[in-house]
Amino acid sequence: MRIGRRDDDMEERGVYGPQETLTPAVRYRRERMSHWDGLGRTRPGKRFFSAYYHDRLTEIYRFVVPEGSRVLEIGCGQGDLLAALKPSVGVGLDFAPSMIARGREKYPRLRFVEADAHDLDLGEEFDYIIMSDLVNDLWDVQTVFEKVRAVAAPTTRVVINTYSRLWELPLAAARALNLAEPLQEQNWLTFEDLGNLLELSGFEIVRHWVEILFPLRFPLVSSLCNRVLAKLWPLTILDLCHFIVARPRGVPYLKEAPRVSVIVPARNEAGNIRAVLERTPEMGAGTEIVFVEGHSTDGTYEAIAEAIKTFPTRRCILLRQEGTGKGDAVRLGFRRASGDILMILDADLTVPPEDLPRFYRVLVSGMGEFANGVRLVYPRERRAMRFFNLCGNKFFSLAFTWLLGQPVKDTLCGTKALWRRDYERIAALRSYFGEFDPFGDFDLLFGAAKMNLKIRDIPVRYRERTYGETNIRRWRHGWLLLRMVLFALRRMKFV
Repeated sequence: MRIGRRDDDMEERGVYGPQETLTPAVRYRRERMSHWDGLGRTRPGKRFFSAYYHDRLTEIYRFVVPEGSRVLEIGCGQGDLLAALKPSVGVGLDFAPSMIARGREKYPRLRFVEADAHDLDLGEEFDYIIMSDLVNDLWDVQTVFEKVRAVAAPTTRVVINTYSRLWELPLAAARALNLAEPLQEQNWLTFEDLGNLLELSGFEIVRHWVEILFPLRFPLVSSLCNRVLAKLWPLTILDLCHFIVARPRGVPYLKEAPRVSVIVPARNEAGNIRAVLERTPEMGAGTEIVFVEGHSTDGTYEAIAEAIKTFPTRRCILLRQEGTGKGDAVRLGFRRASGDILMILDADLTVPPEDLPRFYRVLVSGMGEFANGVRLVYPRERRAMRFFNLCGNKFFSLAFTWLLGQPVKDTLCGTKALWRRDYERIAALRSYFGEFDPFGDFDLLFGAAKMNLKIRDIPVRYRERTYGETNIRRWRHGWLLLRMVLFALRRMKFV
């Protein structure tokens, strides 16, 4: 937690004349500069209370921030956390000269800037901007957030952690016993306070969660408490740390209209192919339709080939799937597609193609980065979804909302849209989650949540099939989905 500039040096240089009375803001910064610079000069070791706490913070940040990112840490101290993230470009900003000097000595591959967070102006953008235990020590949090906004690209994520107010007295006691770093009087901002200040500064919160129930190092106990129990209600109320991931609000990625690719997995859907071509609207700078036929027995491949000839003005690609499952078909279609935006449309047309522009607008407006169809808002046609399928959808909606940290009302709707560049990042993460998702929906949702993309639910009206039968096997696939939930607990929640 470091802020301020070297106000005493500025006074010596004449910025503040000797006859001037220092303003409360300058006095506040000078006191904190002196405090943190003094700690840096005495080279304090980590206290008993804070050693495990900082190690656990590092683990959490390494989960949130991918290696090789461009990272700016504001209030970096000597740069231990920044270095642990293994950035491709790492910039640490701190006001305390002794801390900066130690950082430059320890981590010569990082760049350290001695500057005031309130006057942040680096002239470059970053993938991640982190502020660890900083905001409670700032004079003007909104001003700092506004400065951060100026160096944030549309894809930048700001990651903040701060103390819970419930821990104010325990932390004060730990400092009194010299078990934790001494601090000066803190702001003690609530999550609601920070959310309001972020919105006022042009950000929106992507995700908020709490961590660290037991901030001491004891074998097995620390891991159980902080990886598992800290994530379970009502124990979450007692957690020490609030984490927030925010992004710039409503900023479009591209200035020109993007090209769109609509991926249509088709197995035994011969009777629906002509309608796909007739009803899929043109979007953006042009729309291509990528059909991926998956071992049909009703002549679907031939029906697609014939329909493409009938619509010569439509840009189409026809692929024959070599693997099995919708997920495999979607991945093949994404690899061969050329659009800036990738969409999935099920060939059964239970989600109307006419709804695809809703997904397009969410992405190009910057209001969301992953558009997820929702069939559970509007009334469904009578035979569109059977009762047990509906119950399963409701269950998995609640489970994945808790797992992913963002509201996801319908995890099994096949219609989704995202930017190609984000899909490529998701594909690079696939080994982290494994490749046993036959549907492709969870592969994308897990990846989007891991990268802290803003997920937006898009309500659609769910229709009955007019041709063929569903390829979903209710009980067998339901068991597979339950296995995926248990897998995600270890990979996404209990980390």
